[in-house]
Formats: sequence, C-alpha cells, structure tokens
Amino acid sequence: MIETLILPFQFPFMQNAFLIAVIVAVPTALLSCFLVLKGWALMGDAVSHAILPGVVLAYILGIPLIIGAFAAGMFTAVSTGYLSQNSRIKQDTVMGIVFSGMFGLGIVLYVSIHTNIHLDHILFGNMLGVGTDDLWTAGLISLVVSAALLLKWKDLLLHAFDPAQAKASGLRVGLLHYGLLSILSLTIVATLTATGLILAVGLLIAPGAIAFLLVRSFARMLAVAVLVCMSAMLAGVYLSFYLDSAPAPTIILILTSLFVMALVFRRLSVARSERALGAVAD
Repeated sequence: MIETLILPFQFPFMQNAFLIAVIVAVPTALLSCFLVLKGWALMGDAVSHAILPGVVLAYILGIPLIIGAFAAGMFTAVSTGYLSQNSRIKQDTVMGIVFSGMFGLGIVLYVSIHTNIHLDHILFGNMLGVGTDDLWTAGLISLVVSAALLLKWKDLLLHAFDPAQAKASGLRVGLLHYGLLSILSLTIVATLTATGLILAVGLLIAPGAIAFLLVRSFARMLAVAVLVCMSAMLAGVYLSFYLDSAPAPTIILILTSLFVMALVFRRLSVARSERALGAVAD
C-alpha cells in the first residue's frame, strides 16, 4: 500500500514535476492577489495568449525562448495600456483586440516554420518534460518576482485600491504600474514550461479569488493564496499520475473545485451571520 502511494516520487520526471509545481506556485499565487484586487484578470489572460508570437520569433532568431516570451508580454501590456489611455475604447475591449491579434500572429508564424517543438506543449505546458534548465529558469524568475511583490506589497496594494491616493502619497505610480506589468510577464514566462500559455491564467486568478473569499486581511490573503496554489499544484501532479491525465489541466480542475467550495462556504457564512443578527434584533 505504502509503495503504491510513494510510487510517483520514484520517477525522475515526476520529481521534476513536483519541483516545478512548488517553484511556480509562490509567484503565481502572490501575483493573483493583486490581479484580483486590481481587476486585471483579463490582463493576465491577454499577456499569456500574446506571448506565443514572441516564442516563435525567438525560435526563428535562435535566441532563448524566454526572451521572446517576455518581450511579447511586455509589448502587449504596454500597448494595451497606451491604447486604453489614448482612445475612447475601454481597456477590456483593447485587451481583447490586442491579445487575439497577437495570438493569431503567433499561430500564423508557427505554421509557417518547420520545428520539432509541439504547439500543444507551448499552449498547455509539459510538466512531465521539465528539465534542469527549466527548473533553474523558473526558480530564478520566481525568486525575483516573489521578492519584489513581498517587498512592495503595501505600495502595490494602495495603488490597486486608489491610484490617486498613491500618487498623492508620493509613490511613483507609473513605476508601480509598469513594474506590475513586468512582473506579470515574468511570471507567465516562469510558468511557460509548467502550465503553458492558456492554463497559466488559471494560476494567476484562482488562488487570489479563493483567498479573497476566505479571509479579510490582505496579508492573510497572500498566505492563503500561496497555500491553496501549492496544495492544488502538488495534488494535481500527484493525482495525474494515477488518473493518467495531464498535470496542468488536473491542477486547474482542482483550483476550480476549491473556488466553488470557497464560494459555497462564504455564502453559508454570510447566511449564518444574517440569521444571528436577525435573532439578536428580535
């Protein structure tokens, strides 16, 4: 029985999958809290899709894929912000146009070249094919992103709630804005080999949304989001071994289930509080 339970930990490819899950869980969970509070869920979706042409161009030019991915992500984020500020079109509309255009460009570029890189690995990730270089890349990016978010979380929190007050307080709101966009692009690059482009958005939204439903303090929200994301990723990788399924979709399904459970728990808690107040009033 015990041998069956520990079987996944005996394979090197599963060990690397567990490692990348732990590495990626921290920055995605921390960032998801800011994205949820700031209402940037669509921005994470836009950047994750728009990275594809950067990856393909990097392959054509013979440079590291992460450089192309980061450049494409930053271009998308900056252009979206510029267009929304300098046109009558709302930001969500601009994001939809930009990321769909970039994603379409990536598909056209991909089918025009001959490569051994599978598109489904770029789109959906390949956690079971993670190598040492991928672990080091994700680890370094995760360390930088996590440190930046933890050191500046109070400034970013004020900027998320009230940019005008943040500016009046002397904070460099422009630096915070584009710094958060840079962190978003870096985080998606770190998750590229783990969950791919499409499923990365789940990691950038679900942990923060779950934590937002469960706690009131933002500091606790950060801690709960990390705990939820790491637990879901480890459980997803573990269960995928026995279910014979891909780890990334399994992780997203677990996060979705946790969100539904948190939502039900929150509604029950609110209903219980209302009944208690009603009883006191009577």
